[in-house]
Amino acid sequence: MSEMAWGVVPAAATAGTDRRRRWLGGFLVALGLLAGYAFAAHVPAGVVTHLDLNSAPALPLPVPAVPVRETTAVLAAICVALGLVLALRRGARGTYALLAAGLVAFGLAFVIWAARGADLSLEGMLASTLVDSVPLIFGSLSGVMCERSGVINIAIEGQFLAGAFLGAMIGSVSGNLWLGMLAGAAAGALLGAMLAFLCLRYHADQIIVGIVIVTFATGLTAFLDLQVLTPNQATLNSPQIFPNIAVPVLDRIPVLGPILFDQNIFLYLALALLAIIQIGLFHTRWGLRVRAVGEHPRAADTVGISVLLIRYRNVILGGAIGGLGGAALSIGSTGEFTQDMSAGLGFVALAAMIFGRWKPLWAASAALLFGFADSLQSVLAVLNVPIPSPFLLMAPYVATIIAVAGLVGRVRPPGADGMPYRRE
Repeated sequence: MSEMAWGVVPAAATAGTDRRRRWLGGFLVALGLLAGYAFAAHVPAGVVTHLDLNSAPALPLPVPAVPVRETTAVLAAICVALGLVLALRRGARGTYALLAAGLVAFGLAFVIWAARGADLSLEGMLASTLVDSVPLIFGSLSGVMCERSGVINIAIEGQFLAGAFLGAMIGSVSGNLWLGMLAGAAAGALLGAMLAFLCLRYHADQIIVGIVIVTFATGLTAFLDLQVLTPNQATLNSPQIFPNIAVPVLDRIPVLGPILFDQNIFLYLALALLAIIQIGLFHTRWGLRVRAVGEHPRAADTVGISVLLIRYRNVILGGAIGGLGGAALSIGSTGEFTQDMSAGLGFVALAAMIFGRWKPLWAASAALLFGFADSLQSVLAVLNVPIPSPFLLMAPYVATIIAVAGLVGRVRPPGADGMPYRRE
């Protein structure tokens, strides 16, 4: 029996973990030194950033004038210190917490430097991060639902587009946003059923089928937009958007109140689904069966669990969740459908799921990270930071590449993920 089976970590794996920890620590040290040099050393004394923390009328907070040089120097020192701790400590526990803290320190230093001499609405930036993360949370949960049962879902981008298109059109025709939301979920579920049928019935390659579905949805929605929606914009593509729903009392909490408790239904639905799927996967019999099918389908079959039924059900439900993410883009945000409006967010959501190691809560946290990158580029554009706009628009995708290729390291997907199952 192997060392791993007895719970003993091989020396090679331990050495690899140590190398990775030292590399990440060195990365943080380099970021801290960069922040100290670029943000602190080259800013004149006396320059301040006005930090707006809260706009809640119940308990307005003062707007402090934050000295840029001193604040960025302290944040840079924190980043360097966290990097040294990460590089010199032993054991893998807490690695990503230290890394996240260092990245937050660097990001805050960068934002304060970028807003020097101006007003920075921290509350607005955090609220924008949360709003931008909502479709990504739906998409990452869609991926978790599918891949935990053993089916790779590359088709999230297509489910986004289908959900956004049908949600906007049905919401416009019916004048009922709730019907639009249901239509968006149904569109995603239909593409999920297509993915399940081709992969589970005919054992087609799951990645190729996912790419085909994305291409199909992209082309079909673009064609229908030109031929149907654009000539009838007023009647077929002008839905309202869900209004914000303020939670009484909680929306008056300073800083967090307006951010968390004065949003539209899609945010609350995303958080509810996150809680349901997290608890369901790890604390219910249903979740145990799903994970068994995703890890060892043959063993699950021998004890009477229907592998194909669970996979069909999860993939279709995952498609419906992806369709809700698409509806959040149209009737939850912009109020119309436009061609390619998902702009690759389906693949970013897939990266969030991988970065979150196929765990709902971690995947949602990764979605918040990518949402922050998207919000950051908007803030920098408003502040007229001397960075070319194409580079600002690249920020969410660059963050995705760095996170998946550089930070996530080696991860283990569910054991049977992507493997067709045939009963003997």
